[in-house]
Amino acid sequence: MDDRELQQLTEQISAESFGRPFRHKVYFNPRLRTTGGRYRLSDHDIEINPEAYRKHGLDEVIGIIKHELCHYHLHLEGKGYRHRDRDFRELLEATGAPRHCSQIREPASRKTRHEYRCTDCGAVFTRKIRMDTSRYRCGRCHGKIVEKRS
Repeated sequence: MDDRELQQLTEQISAESFGRPFRHKVYFNPRLRTTGGRYRLSDHDIEINPEAYRKHGLDEVIGIIKHELCHYHLHLEGKGYRHRDRDFRELLEATGAPRHCSQIREPASRKTRHEYRCTDCGAVFTRKIRMDTSRYRCGRCHGKIVEKRS
């Protein structure tokens, strides 16, 4: 699917689901990372993440287009177009648009955690950054700290 086909699809969805024309541009934006699409308030254009189409197919893109068209039409009418607004939630429900899209990117893997244990009281400390155990003592009993080995 290219930008021209995406434009035709969006105009068709706008006419069928909303009963109003879509008079601006819609295009794929490969710079979008975590979101499925974006409605731009400044120029009323809609950007779609091409990864959503590659990973999840046409049905997912149709859902994203409907969601962004809800923002589009409500903004142009001067009604509540934000996610928290009642007008927006009601229009989502009426058109069958999803509130969120499917996951585009895999979540980043958890960073390494370093665990330390006090030799005297047995308290366990977890840190993101490694620490020099010769320079620090336990905050509870001032005992010696050693790194826990997994």
